[in-house]
Amino acid sequence: MPVPDPKPCRILALANQKGGVGKTTTAVNLAAALALRHKVLLLDLDPQGNASTGLGLPRSDRAPGSHALLTEGRPLAEVTRRTAIANLSVVPADPDLAGAELELADMEGREARLRRALTSGSEALRGVEWVLLDCPPSLGLLTLNALVAADSVLVPLQTEFYALEGVSQIVQTLERVRRGFNPALRLEGIVLTMFDRRNNLSEAVAGDVRGVFGEQVFDTVIPRNVRVSEAPSHGMPVTLYDPRSPGAEAYAKLGTELVRRHRARLRQGAPA
Repeated sequence: MPVPDPKPCRILALANQKGGVGKTTTAVNLAAALALRHKVLLLDLDPQGNASTGLGLPRSDRAPGSHALLTEGRPLAEVTRRTAIANLSVVPADPDLAGAELELADMEGREARLRRALTSGSEALRGVEWVLLDCPPSLGLLTLNALVAADSVLVPLQTEFYALEGVSQIVQTLERVRRGFNPALRLEGIVLTMFDRRNNLSEAVAGDVRGVFGEQVFDTVIPRNVRVSEAPSHGMPVTLYDPRSPGAEAYAKLGTELVRRHRARLRQGAPA
């Protein structure tokens, strides 16, 4: 029997300071996979706005969005949009988000703006089980806000030569955030992306990462798949664009594994 989660929702940041690792692709497709059985909210905190694009939101319909939420104190309900996917809503990256780092720098409590916005927006989060935060590929104030607001962090990691170097940097950042701002923050895990079974390097990197991080690495691996790359141009996740593709099936498995791991921790009495 499923164990009820005592918290109103689980806040999961997807972060990696290195670009091109499949972070936004994972955020969009994991959100869509979770939405098959759970109510999900995705916050696009990346000024590039790719998560908003991947969920079919035209640029003309992205304001007010996450910039207004963080810098103007707009209510969460006001900046949330429904998507074409049942159970999945999004706070889009509005065009002004590119200037948010500079604006936040002079604000009091700048690192906790998102946490306060989510706390005060509890009514808008009623029924939401998962909140996913898509971070920019940097360790600036937008990512810091996500890490301060989150319960845990999922690190997408491309199976390439510099993978371990990149993940060691994000783990060090998590330690600093724990010490200074959010002692309850935990590493949800590492998910290997863009995996090519024909490439010996992918196998070698996967082995190295699992050797260092053990069970913190998800069993599910996201393969290189052209349908995953095509889906954003159609404004939809691959789970909707081509649900039978290897990429879509992998993200469905990732969503299942994420929920299973979370419930296992609850049964063991560990912090959520």
